[in-house]
Amino acid sequence: MSAGSILSALEDVQIAPRRSLAEEAADKLREAILLEHLAPGTPVPERELSEAMGISRTPLKDALRLLEMEGLIDYGPTRRPRVANPSLATLRDNITVLGALEALAGELACAVATATELADIAARARRMETDGGDALAFFHQDMNFHGAIVAAARNAPLADTHRQYNARLWRARFLSSRQIDRRENTLAEHDRIVTALMARDGVATANAMRAHLRSTIENIARVHADGRGQGG
Repeated sequence: MSAGSILSALEDVQIAPRRSLAEEAADKLREAILLEHLAPGTPVPERELSEAMGISRTPLKDALRLLEMEGLIDYGPTRRPRVANPSLATLRDNITVLGALEALAGELACAVATATELADIAARARRMETDGGDALAFFHQDMNFHGAIVAAARNAPLADTHRQYNARLWRARFLSSRQIDRRENTLAEHDRIVTALMARDGVATANAMRAHLRSTIENIARVHADGRGQGG
């Protein structure tokens, strides 16, 4: 069999990338931080975690380095890892930048997204209204909605920068998203974003995205005010 025929036969074969132990451990730690099984400011018990996960210390340390890059883990003077506990001012500054990025993404999506992509974004918003679900499931749907808008903008530098800032704010956005009493407001803001997108109104979409991220800042400020956003 020739090389050409082999390549032709394999053309439609998709090989799923193999995830490393460090990536899998990072996923578990990220969820533990989101759900506050590891609270802000808490030292990370490396030995206990490696034993609980059934992995050696090396992939765990690699996982912690991944989470350090995302801003979920930091290191104290003794270089011991701990769950990051950023100030409200730091979160506000980062969310302001994220709001500008998502506003730009929305504006670009109005110009370049396909009708299918816009319909998919609208469908994601509708599913959030009907599916309900627990706080973690709702949060993942929320992030997928925002991610679909950024992807529809078709701008690689924007997507890369958004990914970096969003990773830093992952826990903060979860704290905002899980507030049940604010869920109706979140869904109404999503509806305004979708309406502007479907009309391909770039200015209205950008304004709606910025307003939505301002609500995120307000929600996080509420959490910090009653102490739920701080370590014990």
